[in-house]
Amino acid sequence: MRIPAHSVCTAIRDDIVSGLFERGSRLTEEQLARRYGVSRVPVREALRTLESEGFVVTRRHAGAHVAEPTEQEAADLLDVRALLEPLGAARAAQRRTDAHLKVLRGLVRLGQERARRGQGDDLRSLGGWFHETLAQASGSPALTALLTQLRHKIAWMYAIEPTAQPVEAWAEHGAIVDAVARGDAERARALTALHAERSLVLYRPKRPERGRVRASQHVVNTASIRN
Repeated sequence: MRIPAHSVCTAIRDDIVSGLFERGSRLTEEQLARRYGVSRVPVREALRTLESEGFVVTRRHAGAHVAEPTEQEAADLLDVRALLEPLGAARAAQRRTDAHLKVLRGLVRLGQERARRGQGDDLRSLGGWFHETLAQASGSPALTALLTQLRHKIAWMYAIEPTAQPVEAWAEHGAIVDAVARGDAERARALTALHAERSLVLYRPKRPERGRVRASQHVVNTASIRN
């Protein structure tokens, strides 16, 4: 059974984002193949993909290393997100399907209910699903891919604090969905821009921690891979 490179890529990216592989640390094909229980071929392909995404850099005579973004590069991520998320919402108002709208409304109902009850444990993941679905509703695979990559990088570079006003935050989500449902692209764009701006106070730059990579094995999930 050959493990797809995208499965290996996801596993390595997750470990980079979580800080398991610290910034600047070396990544060898042999080390990664052993860690994830795969051959070196999908590892090599995964490293090329991660390099194109900006998570990995290849140094001459030194091989692949985890990238070390500057503070300015980290700040730029939030600026780019502030431009692309409103664009995605505007496109969603023009291109969303009934299925997208159903999922968005369901997420808003669930988020608002849990916010009112003070059940904040799942609100971050619900918010992630909301923005991922909104991006998919844009009908633009290229834009969706860019926003997905941005979310990964922002999670890598920033610690995100829970909002002190979850009810208001989910009311903003609901207003965005209402605009998308009405096909009001400009209102969807403006509301999403305002939502992104208000959330900036929740982001705190992560400080890279120096230390060894933990020795525990991270086996690639092969449950959905056919023999």
